[in-house]
Amino acid sequence: MGAYYDEIEIEDMTWDEIKGVYHYPCPCGDRFEISRKQLANYEDIATCPSCSLIIRVIYDPLDFEDEPPDDESGSEGTKHDESGEESDDDGFEDALDSLTLHEDAKPTFVAVCA
Repeated sequence: MGAYYDEIEIEDMTWDEIKGVYHYPCPCGDRFEISRKQLANYEDIATCPSCSLIIRVIYDPLDFEDEPPDDESGSEGTKHDESGEESDDDGFEDALDSLTLHEDAKPTFVAVCA
């Protein structure tokens, strides 16, 4: 990636509660922005939506390690199994539950010549 306009410490940036981003003034008159989710994903590049300048944000990724995703609410991603208990399998199911065997199936062989 190209050169950064500047390197700014997170403490020098301002948290915007409404937009959910940290911001810092850009020379073009707009502001550089970076979200908590980006910081939690070890992304340290803040961009300006109005120009091509970028800055590198200096921060400790461990401070954002336990951040919930910005675009999800608390229990929306929680799954429940058949007994009503929470499960954290993200929609995966046991392969044996959906396995079907046909007794009349015949094995297929393919000859390969080299």
